[in-house]
Order: sequence, then C-alpha cells, then structure tokens
Amino acid sequence: MFVPISDNNPLRHLPFQYVTVALIVVNVFVYVVFVSGIFADALETTAYTFGLIPAVFNDYRELPAQYAIVPESFTLLTYQFVHGGFLHLASNMLFLWVFGDNVEDAMGHWRFLAFYLLCGVAAALVHDFAQPQSVAPLVGASGAVSGVIAAYLMLHPNVKVWVLVLWRVPLRLKAAWVLGFWVVLQVFSILTAAENDSVAWWAHVGGLAAGAVLVVFMRRRGVPLFDRGLVTALPPSRS
Repeated sequence: MFVPISDNNPLRHLPFQYVTVALIVVNVFVYVVFVSGIFADALETTAYTFGLIPAVFNDYRELPAQYAIVPESFTLLTYQFVHGGFLHLASNMLFLWVFGDNVEDAMGHWRFLAFYLLCGVAAALVHDFAQPQSVAPLVGASGAVSGVIAAYLMLHPNVKVWVLVLWRVPLRLKAAWVLGFWVVLQVFSILTAAENDSVAWWAHVGGLAAGAVLVVFMRRRGVPLFDRGLVTALPPSRS
C-alpha cells in the first residue's frame, strides 16, 4: 500500500552510507549474474545451492549432490543475497536504500554490517522454527531488511517519508505510520496466510524482532531512541 521513495533525514555521523550501497550492489550483482537470465538463468540451482532449506538444515532431508556445494550452516548468510525475481529484489533494495543509510549512520559501518547480517540470520532461524520440514528454499533479503525497518522505526518514528500510495499517489507521512502499517501487515499476513503461501512471513517477523532488540545495543553511544526527527543542534551563529 505504501511504497517508500525518500525521507528527509540527513546523515549526522557519516559522510556516506558505504555499507548500505555495497549491500545493494552485491544483491543486484547476484541477481543479474545468476538469476536474471542475462548471463545465466539458474534460479533453481542458485536457490537450492545458496538458499536455506529447513528440511535439510534440520537433517530431515539431504540435498542432491549437485546442490550440496555450500555447508548448510553457511546458507544462513548466503540466502540473504539471492532473490527469486525482479520485484522481490527491487522491493527489498528500495526499502534498504531509503532506510538503511540512517540506521548505518546510527551504528557506524561495521556494526551496521554485523547488524544487517544478524537480522538475516535471526529471520532464517525463526522461519526454520516455524516450518522445520519445509523443502522450499528460503531466499531474499527481506528478513535483514525487516531488521533495518524495525531499527529505523525505533530511531526515527517522526521523520517524514515520501511514499506512493497504491503505487500512484505521492504522500508525505511520518515513518511511524508508514513502517507501523508495514509491521502490522506482516503480523496480519501470518494469521491469514494460506498453507501454500510462497512468502516467508515468519522470516519477516523474526527480522523485525531481531532489529528491534539489536538496535538498542548496537547504536552509537548518545544516539537516542524515538527521536523527534530533528537535525543535530548547531552552535549559535555570531552576528
């Protein structure tokens, strides 16, 4: 319903969000090279090789030899960089672009990278717990991006965000409304999802929970939670 376009929230500690951009570049690179069909059309092979498969992770099933290249524990990380289609990739990268820079700014480059990956790992583990015998590969950055969304919501709930409502109408709303609606949608989707739903809603919720907890401990010292969206105060000008 709300598609984020941009926010009016300048960086306060960093000159540039290098990690956020690097994550987007890596995700796009993997999609273009291994999934898109431009260079190779190997979505199934890529998903089964690098995706997290709960039934395999929990030793209920074994992968065929041609897919068993990456140790299963490593797929907690590798699954985060594989996407099943262009819209899947684009939606995750759009949310990461709009909201990732300020979370990175609040943590610093390396802590943000650790935060992002840990949220993705937590998302996969929650999905695995919810569907331990699933043979469908879990792929995508949604869990990690959900953690970024939770962190942004706790850091900057009152910042105004430009969104497209129903993909058409531009509107400027508080992050609390935009992201709060998104959070409610994830919980609602878990309660109403069909058994064969291809979206890993539990992974989204796992990422959200991880992000909400980790931001408390991983933000820079002195960075407040639930700020009012104000820029850092400057010393008074001399006339």
